[in-house]
Amino acid sequence: MNFNLKPVFFFCSILFLVTCQSQTVKALESKSQKIVNDTTFVNLKNYSNDFVYDMKYANSDNFLKAKVYDCAECFLRFKTVKALIAANDSFIKMGHKIKLFDCYRPLDIQKKMWKIVPNSSYVADPSKGSIHNRGGAVDITLVDATGKELDMGTPFDFFGLEAAHNYPNFPQEIKDKRELLKTVMMENGFNIFDSEWWHYNLKSALNDKVSNTKWKCD
Repeated sequence: MNFNLKPVFFFCSILFLVTCQSQTVKALESKSQKIVNDTTFVNLKNYSNDFVYDMKYANSDNFLKAKVYDCAECFLRFKTVKALIAANDSFIKMGHKIKLFDCYRPLDIQKKMWKIVPNSSYVADPSKGSIHNRGGAVDITLVDATGKELDMGTPFDFFGLEAAHNYPNFPQEIKDKRELLKTVMMENGFNIFDSEWWHYNLKSALNDKVSNTKWKCD
């Protein structure tokens, strides 16, 4: 008997991928023991233990020189959490992890930042809102297996030309690290912000409403 197995194999492969993705989403949702809407704000720590945190605005180690968050938590809309975990899973296979500097930012915090630095070159005008206020943006870098940050050429929240994705005057090694970060994040549904190598927006969150949802600190 001679027949072509390729269509059957292709169908089974697609079915396997869809099933795995479905199981991943269900596994994430089961952690809260209920079906979670994609636009619901959730704490990333409740869905993964595989991230490193340095929430800059929960202390004064930032360009504002002021603490504006009451505590260091990373809240995001659930769809952003799912995309971020998928990206981090890819990095983990390469021996890296995502380190987070900032996540969702309530509008009241945006107003507080604007009061300290009322300059749209550095802080989004709260009258318009930021993608951070929508729960769809993260500020990140990568760390190696020891927890050491990869050299991306500039620190987080560096406001010079060197922070731009396309800045040409870096050694190839730094360019490659930035490109790795960008490639994996974009493969998982994020867009870049041209002038800040650390800032990523979830494409499907760009039209979500600005929010002032807040969380309780322990």
